[in-house]
Amino acid sequence: MKEIPIEYVKANQAGIVLSVIIFFLFRETWIIAALWAIQSIGLVTAGRWNLFAAAGRKFLTPRGKETQSAELLRFNNALAVSFLTLSLGSLLAGWTVAGYVFAAMLLGAAGAALLGYCIGCTVYFWIKQIKAGRLSGQ
Repeated sequence: MKEIPIEYVKANQAGIVLSVIIFFLFRETWIIAALWAIQSIGLVTAGRWNLFAAAGRKFLTPRGKETQSAELLRFNNALAVSFLTLSLGSLLAGWTVAGYVFAAMLLGAAGAALLGYCIGCTVYFWIKQIKAGRLSGQ
């Protein structure tokens, strides 16, 4: 299974957090649109063309052996793109509060991941458990 150095994962998370904070400060929809493009391109190219990960590869040297599986990273990236799609769609439809709520949810998830708790990883685990029949309620 392919593994990604955690420094590159953290670079992407930090890029998300900074972008959403900048969005909240300046209240410009194009910031969410740009972040959506960055994350969508990263999702489609399996992270190879993610701007934040590319910056991480250029400026950061993996220090340890800590990694994240590419499958889990893809799942988390899909969640980020989902929140960004909902945020951007809401903002473009004039549903400003919903747009901000979805952006705040993404900020919370990426911020928690930077601090060491991956909400997407927990969701991924529970989905795997349900698919394996381990949480059928029996």
